[in-house]
Amino acid sequence: LFAFTVACISALAWLGWKWVDQERFVDAQRAQEELEQSADRVAAAMRGALAETGDRLSTWMMAPPPEGKPDEGVLLIAGGGSIVGWPRGRMLYAPQPSSDPEAPAAAFSDGESLEFQTSRNPIAPALEQVADWYRHSFTAAADAATRAGALMRLARVLRKMGRNSEATAVYTRLAGMPNTRAAGAPAELVARHALCELSGSREAAEALRADLLRARWQLTRGQFEFYYGEVDRLCGRPRALSPGELAWAEIAAQAWQAMPKEAGARGQRVAWIAGRPLFLMWRGAPGKLALLIATPQSIMKPALAGVDAASAAVDSDGRLLAGKRIGGAHAAVRTSAETQLPWTLYIGGSRSSESSAAARQLLFTGAAIVMALFIVGGGVFIARAVRRDLEVSRIQSEFVSAVSHEFRSPLTSIRQLSEILALGRVQGAERRQVYYETLVRETTRLQRLVEGLLNFGRMEAGARQYRFEEMDAASLVERVAAEFQPQVADAGRTIELESAAERCRIDADPDALAVALRNLVDNALKYSSACPTVWVGWKMAGEQVAIHVRDRGAGIAEKEQRAIFGKFVRGSAAASANVKGSGLGLAMVRHIVAAHGGEIQVASRLGEGSTFTILLPAGEAKV
Repeated sequence: LFAFTVACISALAWLGWKWVDQERFVDAQRAQEELEQSADRVAAAMRGALAETGDRLSTWMMAPPPEGKPDEGVLLIAGGGSIVGWPRGRMLYAPQPSSDPEAPAAAFSDGESLEFQTSRNPIAPALEQVADWYRHSFTAAADAATRAGALMRLARVLRKMGRNSEATAVYTRLAGMPNTRAAGAPAELVARHALCELSGSREAAEALRADLLRARWQLTRGQFEFYYGEVDRLCGRPRALSPGELAWAEIAAQAWQAMPKEAGARGQRVAWIAGRPLFLMWRGAPGKLALLIATPQSIMKPALAGVDAASAAVDSDGRLLAGKRIGGAHAAVRTSAETQLPWTLYIGGSRSSESSAAARQLLFTGAAIVMALFIVGGGVFIARAVRRDLEVSRIQSEFVSAVSHEFRSPLTSIRQLSEILALGRVQGAERRQVYYETLVRETTRLQRLVEGLLNFGRMEAGARQYRFEEMDAASLVERVAAEFQPQVADAGRTIELESAAERCRIDADPDALAVALRNLVDNALKYSSACPTVWVGWKMAGEQVAIHVRDRGAGIAEKEQRAIFGKFVRGSAAASANVKGSGLGLAMVRHIVAAHGGEIQVASRLGEGSTFTILLPAGEAKV
């Protein structure tokens, strides 16, 4: 049975391993096919996304995009000598100065020369003459740039003369002239900076700072840093710029220098700027150029929205641009030559397919374990059943042997005495009387043995009928003890009674309970041959009546104390002492006591004897 069980489990394990290996191979093929299809879909989606981005870029080149576009990165639109960054505020300064018109310095050379001369000896009439010269230049100038230059210089002279209110009015007029430059910077910015200095207003300075951070004017880096520093000074509350706020301006400046500026240029590529990968796309038209600077991740995100797999993009040098490149054997690769994308695409490890494969393997493993446990459990059950049957066969064989011996002894005595009496070999009436008494005793013994077997069979079948009546436990014990008196007297032994002080009433079947008590007393006499006395007593134990039989015999091992109440079971003391018996006595006692609503208990130690106690309900209780 053990070999068969091991063979079944081994075969199951081998078949399971082969199945799992086959499933793993099929899953790997299926996963690779899914990855290849995903890679094709992603590449197509990315090509479509780049084409749409290019179309939008061409549209934005002709018309400004909505505020906030693009969502990620920056857009540079160059045209007419100016560069505008979108969204405003993401790029704080431009890669090159603005091409807004500015009057040449030569147009004001005479006025500035006169102003320089008066700066050595500043007297009111001379400065008034300089101011008049600049007013004349303003009124005579036909273009806005010259007028802006004249206003800026006029306001400067008025400040030198201490006529701040007039200077404020001139600066206010200058601030209303957009798209012109003065002193190399936007005229509006120059005027507002001067107005903040003249008024000392923190609110005006904070408003100027907000416009600087919104990239209202096209400034170079130096101009932005100068005016931002001035705003900090005028506000009295410096606000340092973080590296992130300046990052896109730096990136745009470097990217702009590397772009082709010829008309009609268009293209896309990946560039590493300031240590980070960036995607550049440009579109050109006569007199205009649009450049989109974005992260590769932002371009890949829409194409990967519905893909349940790990993905990554690498450049021609193998550097990671976006995503996460995972290891393992299963991955789909699409090179830039195949996809016409500016990067190589890796798609690998579909999480859904991996999880489904793992779930199937787990399910099969669980089923295999359950089957193995079922086989093992079945084998154990069969083994225990076989062992129990063998044990029952052994016990029954021992029972038959013991009962045969029990029957043989009285039958042999009866046969021998009957033959002697029949042949008339017994001389004298007294001796014949002894033979007759022996025949009666042996016949009674045989009758009790047969009746015990029949009673036990009826008890096992549930056919034993009990007739309960109220009785005194003392009378029952005394009657059973009296039955053993001739036997113990001939053997030189005694039965001592330990009576209770109070009266112990029970509801019981006298005959059945007598059989139970008789078995206990008989066992005590048989297993305590070294001690001539057996003690039998009764007493109240709470609401129960306790009848105990105590001896100082061989005792019962602790591990056998529960088993000895089973049928056909005999303790090891019986074998060692060569005591004959059927193994039914204690089983019969347990049946009888249980039928009376009580219980049987044993307390024993090897070599110190045993005490069997019958506990029965006291008083008027009925069963």
